[in-house]
Amino acid sequence: MVDLIDKSVSHTIQTNLVGDYNLPNVLCAVSIGKYFNVPLRKIISAIETYNPGNSRSQMVNKDTNHIILDAYNANPSSMKLAIENMAQMKAENKVLFLGGMMELGLDSLSEHQKIIELIEKNKWKKVILVGGEFENVHHTFTYFNSAEEAAIWAAKQGFTNTYFLVKGSRSMHMEKVAEVL
Repeated sequence: MVDLIDKSVSHTIQTNLVGDYNLPNVLCAVSIGKYFNVPLRKIISAIETYNPGNSRSQMVNKDTNHIILDAYNANPSSMKLAIENMAQMKAENKVLFLGGMMELGLDSLSEHQKIIELIEKNKWKKVILVGGEFENVHHTFTYFNSAEEAAIWAAKQGFTNTYFLVKGSRSMHMEKVAEVL
């Protein structure tokens, strides 16, 4: 939800985007619309009716489970923001399915270790790491080599009333995990 003041009139915009980190995106969309003289009611309507797809900040509700599917891309800053957002959610059962962050070059190992350190600062029902440098950093979490392996495991767990964050670089195919939750 975003509160917007235009000419001393307050407007509330209810978006379908997950995470406070999307606020700059919403404000940018409003600014561009205003620049091109799009009526404010049309700007608000467009933002409120936009439903993210393509595994980008997408909320998927399945029975009693809620899945934040953000598996289009992952880099250290987006991974950090997504984990922090999930940690702040008022939910009892929170599970992370995190795929490796690719194309980080020489910093890859240290950036994956920083993500582990961030995860360890919060309480999770379960943390599942998939592929990439997560295999080579020190952690005590469940690890799978591929999203397919993680999906097979996840399908057997019988999760209910659970909030999931499913995130990873595109090449990790983390959406396969979301399909079985």
